[in-house]
Amino acid sequence: MSETPAAFDRRMLEALVCPVTHATLEYDAGAQELVSKGAKLAFPIRNGIPVMLVDEARPLDD
Repeated sequence: MSETPAAFDRRMLEALVCPVTHATLEYDAGAQELVSKGAKLAFPIRNGIPVMLVDEARPLDD
């Protein structure tokens, strides 16, 4: 049996902000990440839960 990942609830975007800049985030459904353009970081979403730790974020290319 294959498991599908838990879906991210887009309503969470209204409450979540970047932990570095405190700016709003953009949802990248394809990569399952929340993107902070100001901090140039992409925070992963695992099992439908955003991981808002800077140490877990992926640096964005310029």
